[in-house]
Amino acid sequence: MTASDQHLLSDLDLVLINQELRPVYQVSDHQRRGVIAKTLIKDFDLLSGRQNLQQAVVMRLLTPRGELAHLGHPEYGARVHELIGSGNTETNRNLLKLFILEALKREPRIEKVTKLDIYISPGTRSTVDVTLNVLPVAFSNIIEIGPFRIELG
Repeated sequence: MTASDQHLLSDLDLVLINQELRPVYQVSDHQRRGVIAKTLIKDFDLLSGRQNLQQAVVMRLLTPRGELAHLGHPEYGARVHELIGSGNTETNRNLLKLFILEALKREPRIEKVTKLDIYISPGTRSTVDVTLNVLPVAFSNIIEIGPFRIELG
């Protein structure tokens, strides 16, 4: 992490292991051999700066809005889950764009979304790929996030 992107913070590196209806994450880890007794040690990986922001955006979009209300974050998340099962139509893709932009307005580290592309995933009928570019607060470089897939059908 460079000094210019310290404000983008650090967090545990999470791996998405299931994205149907409710996303399931596990903490990413790497294994190394300990010096003492040559035991296997698992360390948690950390993400900082740009990579942390990329992960935070995807987590915000895949978390149903209001899911963290009991923890004091009633506005965290997105309404993307409302589109699951509604069909991959142009109207629903436009609603998905609206829901993504609405959720990212609440991300305090993002100044603006400069690009948002949603397109039908190759070889599927019900899945879309999402790619977006964001300009973080107090940062001069745009960060690309994605592509990641969302099931609409």
